[in-house]
Amino acid sequence: MGLLRRIGAAGLLTAVAVLVSVASLSLVIADQPPGENSAEAGFARDMSAHHAQAVEMAQIVQENTDDPEVTNLATDITLTQQSQIGRMQGWLSLWGLPLSGSGERMAWMGSEMDGRMPGMASSEKLNELRNAEGEEAERLFLQLMIPHHEAAIPMAEAVMERSDKRTVTELAQAIIASQRAEIQTMRDMLEQRGGDPPPQNGPMEDMEMDGDAQSATGYAGLA
Repeated sequence: MGLLRRIGAAGLLTAVAVLVSVASLSLVIADQPPGENSAEAGFARDMSAHHAQAVEMAQIVQENTDDPEVTNLATDITLTQQSQIGRMQGWLSLWGLPLSGSGERMAWMGSEMDGRMPGMASSEKLNELRNAEGEEAERLFLQLMIPHHEAAIPMAEAVMERSDKRTVTELAQAIIASQRAEIQTMRDMLEQRGGDPPPQNGPMEDMEMDGDAQSATGYAGLA
């Protein structure tokens, strides 16, 4: 009986040691920084670029209107998205990765796309916004920013499906919540100014995504 107890105790200790080793290895893997081609790096780079244009449009309309409601919205977009750009670029620096990647935009989502990312305004539209004033500038800003916000949501949803990094998924969730709220606000503001609303989810219609990306974004069947 003494021998059996010793064997049993040894077996228990061995099992515990194995479990501790597995747990330790899991922590090491979880703490490893994302790689160059990871979803986290792709998201940080693409969302930073996407946000940068939103900030640009917000700053343009602030110069072209005196409307306090539009000005306040533009200020909020500028401050929020500049802060988020700083966080994402900080991640890339912490991970030892360059701010720009060599691959195509949104490749981490399994998408095939040409030209601008979904929701991004063309240079012609940006120039049109620069040259507009007053209510015309307000309407154009809202018509451009609504699809811009709508296109950011599937990117945030996609990285939540692909990442186990809490800091990344928490920011993605914050982006989804804030931009959904602002989309509705902007649609109401556009209606008040007599502008034609852009079609819902329009920015994603030209994208070709793999099955995982379609499932993550909720835009399956649109490609």
